[in-house]
Amino acid sequence: MKNKESQDRRTKENMDGNKELIEALDMLEKEKEISKEVMLEAIETSLLAACKNQFGKADNIKVNISRTTGAVKVIAQKTVVAEVTDPSLEISVDDAGALYPTEEIKEGDVVNVEVTPKNFYRISAQKAKQTVVQKIREEERRILYMQYIGIEHEVVTGTVQRFVGNNISINLGKVDALLTENEQIYGETYNLGDRIKVYVTKVEDNSRGPRITVSRAHRDLVKRLFEEEVTEVREGIVEIKSISREAGARTKMAVWSNDPNIDPVGACVGLNGQRVNSIVEELKGEKIDIIVWDDDPARLIENALSPAKVVSVDVDVYEKSAKVVVPDYQLSLAIGKEGQNARLAARLTGYKIDIKSETQNAEGYY
Repeated sequence: MKNKESQDRRTKENMDGNKELIEALDMLEKEKEISKEVMLEAIETSLLAACKNQFGKADNIKVNISRTTGAVKVIAQKTVVAEVTDPSLEISVDDAGALYPTEEIKEGDVVNVEVTPKNFYRISAQKAKQTVVQKIREEERRILYMQYIGIEHEVVTGTVQRFVGNNISINLGKVDALLTENEQIYGETYNLGDRIKVYVTKVEDNSRGPRITVSRAHRDLVKRLFEEEVTEVREGIVEIKSISREAGARTKMAVWSNDPNIDPVGACVGLNGQRVNSIVEELKGEKIDIIVWDDDPARLIENALSPAKVVSVDVDVYEKSAKVVVPDYQLSLAIGKEGQNARLAARLTGYKIDIKSETQNAEGYY
């Protein structure tokens, strides 16, 4: 009688404790957005592992946790036989009939037999706790990764969190991203607490959570900023065909309009330069040249060398090269400081560009 009372008391304590577990998992699901079902499955898996220490061969053992009360049962699936040779896998017809008095039991049937050990909770508690903690970490990491993988190749706003050598940790809300020295704009300074826009170059999953790398120097930062600022670009009416950039100094961008009534350059510049100026301000004064895209490489190259005037362009489409003649007084402008204008034009068009003045051309300097 005392043994039954003791067993009933342990059962009641286990039931009460498991109700607390269900309540804790409900709170965890609400606060951390970790699925209660996922957690319960993880606990069942950990308890099943603990069962193997109890039963040795546990291929026929299942652990079930009630989703409402948290009550735990260890179930053995046993085959009904006339004569039992392995009690861990088999049960007699009479014993099975006693468990299921309202059902017709015959040899070959498989029945569920509760085999929950009375010391099961004590033995498995620590192992279950460790597994649950690990599962929480894994699930939190997975959820974070799924939340942030969607921002890969997009522009986001972050806060300068701390400096790690020459690299900068940028807080994006629930995780930090790394802005390496190579991906910073040359000459740009940052202070703790500054809010800056960055281009997400990669989101990777690892054991410590999402590893996110960002850039201020990537050319697609400019593209995404125009998509944010210019409605026509965002809606696909105006297309950004090509971009070349030397971060912190200058960007060239070729645009095209799918609507003959909309000027692509004007749409990007905005009334009184309002649209482009907001992007220039975000990029700390970086110059932005916006030109019209042209499928004719000669016209495209002429446009790309803006603001310089061009006399002629001789294109070799097979060699992807071009010879350009400009007025004498425009030569330095066409080449640009330290060759920047010509270099950006070449990257924008995909052509190797050789620029000469009219005098040089007349004297056969090509």
